[in-house]
Amino acid sequence: MAWFRALLSVSDKTDLEAFATRLVAAGGELIASGGTARRLVEAGIPVLQVEDVTGFPEILGGRVKTLHPAIHGGILARRTPQHLEELAQHQIQPLDLVVVNLYPFQKTIAQANVSLATAIEEIDIGGVALLRAAAKNHESVTVVCDPADYDAVAQAFAAGGSGAHLRRVLATKAFQHTADYDTAIAAYLADQIGDETMPAADGAAVALPPELHLDLSLAQRNRYGENPHQQGGLYAYAGEPPAFEVLHGKEMSYNNWLDLDGAWTAASDFAEPTVAIVKHGNPCGLASADTLAEAYAKAFASDPVSAFGGILAMNRPLDLATVQQAADLFLEVVAAPAYEPDALALLQKKKNVRILLHSGAHTRPLSLRSIVGGVLVQELDRSEEDMSLATWRVVSQRQPAPAQLADLVFAWRVARHVKSNAIVYVRDRATVGVGAGQMSRVDSVMVAGHKAGERSRGAVMASDAFFPFADGIEAAAKHGITAVVQPGGSVRDDEVIAAVDQLGLVMCFTGARHFRH
Repeated sequence: MAWFRALLSVSDKTDLEAFATRLVAAGGELIASGGTARRLVEAGIPVLQVEDVTGFPEILGGRVKTLHPAIHGGILARRTPQHLEELAQHQIQPLDLVVVNLYPFQKTIAQANVSLATAIEEIDIGGVALLRAAAKNHESVTVVCDPADYDAVAQAFAAGGSGAHLRRVLATKAFQHTADYDTAIAAYLADQIGDETMPAADGAAVALPPELHLDLSLAQRNRYGENPHQQGGLYAYAGEPPAFEVLHGKEMSYNNWLDLDGAWTAASDFAEPTVAIVKHGNPCGLASADTLAEAYAKAFASDPVSAFGGILAMNRPLDLATVQQAADLFLEVVAAPAYEPDALALLQKKKNVRILLHSGAHTRPLSLRSIVGGVLVQELDRSEEDMSLATWRVVSQRQPAPAQLADLVFAWRVARHVKSNAIVYVRDRATVGVGAGQMSRVDSVMVAGHKAGERSRGAVMASDAFFPFADGIEAAAKHGITAVVQPGGSVRDDEVIAAVDQLGLVMCFTGARHFRH
């Protein structure tokens, strides 16, 4: 005779038959709904249909199956004389074990071209209600939402029942599961709204949501964080494919992921074949060219010393000619949207390099950074309005030559990928010197000039923000810079422009800045 009753209603039927067999052998009576019941019947496992318990059939094409007092009363009843007597009055038997996993909403929306109607049908209602009810009453009911827990639960019931600690652990997991599920649904529906904004109380447009719910799961536990005494890990958006697949090499580190993000974002920002080499969060070399191999050669030449141990990313499939050029360079990570077979084979011969393939997954539109007391949120810097000459203003007496304009446009795009204060020297669509993260803008000018050496002669310069004084322009001129692009907007713009004209330089104002902290 059965001494416990179990309800099973699962979308993911992994190991279902084996688990159910063990429950029956332990003395359980099984109740199942829909496809779960059919699967068990086909396997020859004794099972009651939900409608046999409720006396009511599934309706609305299966939308309503388990939402019935005969089910939820059996789950939610505390094992007190009062509750048990009330169950008996209504001929309801208690349920001791609830095994549920939900419709695959996250997997469904991760597929290409999924309609809203299809996504809506994958929103589980009854399953979430069952999990929450069982988790709430975990004092008496064991709840299971993950097939990975089947073995522990089967062993517990074979030994006479689950303990209080196991029930609480599983209840916590169930509540986390439903919370993640609801977060994924809310995020998906918010995305469907598009770029529409809601009016604020003062009539202004609100682009940021009033609440932000994140559904993250641990994708990789790093050996440590930035330093060995710090823990670290990578959390991925639940239900979404990973942005990168590791094809070769050891696990990525915390710092590898940060630098890869900078390198991939920088290379992907350009339309032409482009290579970015990043070190400590900044491009030490970034170049565009007609071929990837040529772009790599120019990016590497920007700062060969700093390129050692760097992160290499490109916006085109990696070919053999490019890999052959990088054969002697120690790289921590290489990332590309695809790999030619012979190029991948040669790259895999390099010791310790991590080879990553970009999955094509889209990046999130928001940037998040934790601070003391909260999280800062902003849009990613993807503006294209000031990346075109159409919005620029030539403020110098000297007019730019076509070659200068092309390099100024390139340098301006690079500058938004360099940490402030950012100064970028460019020649022929390639960086020749980068000054990043200095507390003084003129210091960044000097660092870029030091890196460039004689290659700065005839180069152009981009600054992510305005020059507050003319000293930065004067320092650049000493390094041979011939043209400058900057936002403008300083109270001393007139002094800066006068210095430019006195030195015979070209200068353009973009009207927008690109700080990156």
